[in-house]
Amino acid sequence: MDIRLELVEARVLGALVEKELTTPDYYPLTLNGLTLACNQRSARDPVMNLDEKTVARALESLRERRLTRMLSGADMRVPRHYHLLSEALSLAPPELAALAVLILRGPQTVGEIRGRCSRMHAFADLAQTEQTLAELAGRPAPLVVELPRQPGRKEPRFAHLLCGAPELPVDGEGPVDPITLEVRAENERLARLEEELDELRQAFQALRQEFAQFRAQFE
Repeated sequence: MDIRLELVEARVLGALVEKELTTPDYYPLTLNGLTLACNQRSARDPVMNLDEKTVARALESLRERRLTRMLSGADMRVPRHYHLLSEALSLAPPELAALAVLILRGPQTVGEIRGRCSRMHAFADLAQTEQTLAELAGRPAPLVVELPRQPGRKEPRFAHLLCGAPELPVDGEGPVDPITLEVRAENERLARLEEELDELRQAFQALRQEFAQFRAQFE
């Protein structure tokens, strides 16, 4: 199945996959929950500021292509949404995790993909991650591509192809100086800290909701 998505559609799919694998108790997602997931400031590149109408429009388009489905019923206060990406593309769990990380965070190295997938799928080592990327790239309709190595970077990066071929940066710079490399490393460390903080916030919110449900039993 050859899929070509708009950027917002890809973000919606990536967010649904991530939340299914990291917070299954709150999955499928409401429209509000999905919008918040799409607009997270951590673990997202680029950061977006989507409204619910835009997310709902993307969901409608994805439903028409049988990439998402909506749950609703008399016993549900609001409809909930879930993805069908695994079924549509016949993705194994490690492939689904790797693809979701690339959708949500843009081009990354093998090491970055492995580390950032840890909550969705625990790759045993870099070799297993590379094998998964090779399988995604080697399909008749490739889902992943290895990008040309950029100046100043030791490792190549990989990008998903669900939105078509990625735009390569026009970069005429020569070797990158050590200060620039240090700044890049600091930015990556800050991004990881922001991600960990976001995870703590989500865990705290989950505990608050569980406590509220427990207290409601005695009211």
